[in-house]
Amino acid sequence: MAAWNGDPARRSGLAVVGGVLAVALCWPADTVLGADPQTYTTTVTPTGQAELDAAISASSSLLSLQKTHAVSPFALAGRIRNDYDRLRTALESYGYYAPAIRITVRPQGAKNAVAAASMDGTDPRLPEWLLAIPKGQAVQVTITPTRGEIFRLGRVTLVRASGDGTGPVVLNALESKALGVKAGQPAVASDVLTAGANLQSQLKEEGHALAQVDTPKAWLRPVTHTLDVEYTVRSGPVVTIGAISLSGMTRTHPAYIARRMTIHPNDLYQPSRIESARQDLAGLGVFSDVQVNDAPPLTAGRQMPLSMAFKEGKVRMVAVQGGYSTDLGGRAGVSWTHRNIFGNAERLRLTALVTGLGGSAQQGLGYDVYADLMKPDFGSRDQNLSVRVEGIRQLLYSYRQTALLVRAGVVRKLGQRWTVSFEGQAEQEHIDQMGISNDYTIVSLPLGTTYDSTGLDNPIDPATHGVRVAASVTPSASLINGMSFFTIMQANASTYFDLTHLGISRPGRSVIAVRGIVGSVQGASTFDIPPDQRLYAGGSATVRGFRYQGVGPQFDGSKYAIGGTSMDAGSVEFRQRLFRSFGGALFADAGQVGTGSRPFQGTLRVGAGAGVRYYTPIGPVRVDIAVPLNRPKRGDTWGLYLGLGETF
Repeated sequence: MAAWNGDPARRSGLAVVGGVLAVALCWPADTVLGADPQTYTTTVTPTGQAELDAAISASSSLLSLQKTHAVSPFALAGRIRNDYDRLRTALESYGYYAPAIRITVRPQGAKNAVAAASMDGTDPRLPEWLLAIPKGQAVQVTITPTRGEIFRLGRVTLVRASGDGTGPVVLNALESKALGVKAGQPAVASDVLTAGANLQSQLKEEGHALAQVDTPKAWLRPVTHTLDVEYTVRSGPVVTIGAISLSGMTRTHPAYIARRMTIHPNDLYQPSRIESARQDLAGLGVFSDVQVNDAPPLTAGRQMPLSMAFKEGKVRMVAVQGGYSTDLGGRAGVSWTHRNIFGNAERLRLTALVTGLGGSAQQGLGYDVYADLMKPDFGSRDQNLSVRVEGIRQLLYSYRQTALLVRAGVVRKLGQRWTVSFEGQAEQEHIDQMGISNDYTIVSLPLGTTYDSTGLDNPIDPATHGVRVAASVTPSASLINGMSFFTIMQANASTYFDLTHLGISRPGRSVIAVRGIVGSVQGASTFDIPPDQRLYAGGSATVRGFRYQGVGPQFDGSKYAIGGTSMDAGSVEFRQRLFRSFGGALFADAGQVGTGSRPFQGTLRVGAGAGVRYYTPIGPVRVDIAVPLNRPKRGDTWGLYLGLGETF
């Protein structure tokens, strides 16, 4: 180790190892080549600190290069001498500025590391000693680092480069707090370097667009085992956002993007708001990449111009979709999407599905064909217009339906968690049930609200925490044999608890999910409303193990469901992630359908089961098997459910 030269305060240069700061002392590497190659193996004695051991192993050239071809004895000796500096730098980066490093070499297979059979890595005779090793004999290199006493931060000084010749000025308390380091804490290099970056970020967030915090200067105090650190700061003036230039758009209307942006000229320059605006535009689904950069110099009015560069994504997309369950059978189809169809991020999607491919709740093949148009920022920001025209044919055991639906509605976000919606819907349908055919015309005005604190942008991603709540009220009128009015009210809630909070698993690996659903029809009895407007339970959305619409009143002597005017269901599911891409689940569901408008009446049905998950970049592929615990007459004995994403 280098001497202190009698100076109790030694100015040190700063090095970075894997993003960590260190005081570095350098030895020239020996690059002399010998005649015969020398093979070797390297062992590092643990220090007892796992992160430090990993840094030492990553820093050692002996370890990283030992799998390459053998080197000459002189080159191996140079590699050993070079490792002293590299290992010292790793130790210093964790605050150990007075370490001891010992490297010994001995012939491999020797039982005792006695003086005659081993050599210290600092011994000048090492190259000649290695030359004397018999040809073909490997050597064992042992690295033994000793941490020594940890150094702590002494004086932490913050100075401003004033630029007016008056010398440095001590920064204010707010800027000192932004550093996040203080005297007395371990002198870990990553903390010291991160503190400077934190201060620079804080200054920029306060509007100092040109703020710069230099790499800190450090002084070792070996007598007190401390490290004094000084940060030099150039804050620059407080600036506002200047002109914002847009480039790269060919199909998208720049005027729409300008209206959509959440930052504007003359706003205070804040990187967090600028980044939030970038992410907002990237989330429109129109661009494959959005970049925003400063465009210096500052204008005369102390404004920082910005340049935003856009790369538009593919306009058209074709997707294949499908699913299977033993009750609803298989469904398969294709969808075609045109994004940005009118240049304002509108999306048109055409979908055609074949349904009822087998299934215990189906009597034959059906179809589901629809066209969706979504227009963002309809009327105001964060308010989207959606329009759907849909044709349906489904041959269920409960009823056979052929229908045409048209609906249009507005969905508005209220902050990060709340969403409200309002729709108008008209439906013309023909329904056969138990040999009786009727035509219905139904108009309705659904009102809904949702709350989501899971923090997920993609609903297919499995939630590990938070709450989801959705509630709707749908006043409806059925135009048959005069006019009848009824209102359907539904609410469902789910919550997720990560067992890492109990200290028994890693984050996101073990989760308990709970769901509850309740529904009620007001203003009409069961047979006063069309069969498709009644409430049903059974299937993956409510009670697994029972077929779709298999829970609730049924017509005598059949498995035809009548439906009801009240419904409630609940689920408890334990989800365990296994390895990197697999997982499993255990669950129990229960639910009932009643003929009155008050929920929690009827015959309670319970199902239970298990499933496996395969996690893909677009979400988990789900396979669940469930059995009914109190199966009704003519009910299914088990159910299989395949899909993308969790059930809730």
